[in-house]
Amino acid sequence: MGLDLSPREVEPAAPVAPRRRRWPAIVVLVLVLAAGGVVVTKFLTSAIDYYCNVDEVGAKSGCEAGRRLHVQGVVAQGTVQKNGAVTTFTIAYNGKSFPVRYEGDPGGIFQECIPVVVLGTFDGTTFHGDQLVVKHSNQYEAANAGRIAQANAQSAACKQPT
Repeated sequence: MGLDLSPREVEPAAPVAPRRRRWPAIVVLVLVLAAGGVVVTKFLTSAIDYYCNVDEVGAKSGCEAGRRLHVQGVVAQGTVQKNGAVTTFTIAYNGKSFPVRYEGDPGGIFQECIPVVVLGTFDGTTFHGDQLVVKHSNQYEAANAGRIAQANAQSAACKQPT
């Protein structure tokens, strides 16, 4: 037998599915990424605690009322009062002062005329603290030597009899 060159009947090809558009999936992905970016940005900006001196609260960007702050100052002489689990006192720095309401017992070496850092929020008239640091860490001291020197000078002046 020889080579068969007769035409063969061609079977129809399977129908090709139309190409689906990918745009809806891309749009959804972009929206999800944008929403995630907004959530992360809001979380990070609300999680930042600003370090402010008493005189900077309400006057410096980042030290506004309603924001969580670390406020440094000197406990004013004659202002410490304890009422159960609440301690109130006035904190002062660079000629400015405001009252502090601290929830809890400050304990340790807390006393009048010493530099402190209070963590909490300022409502426009009173600082509401929930943490109090009396002795600065070495890391804070290295980064803020000028602030600490000025606070120590004010503390020394506070202890002078009038």
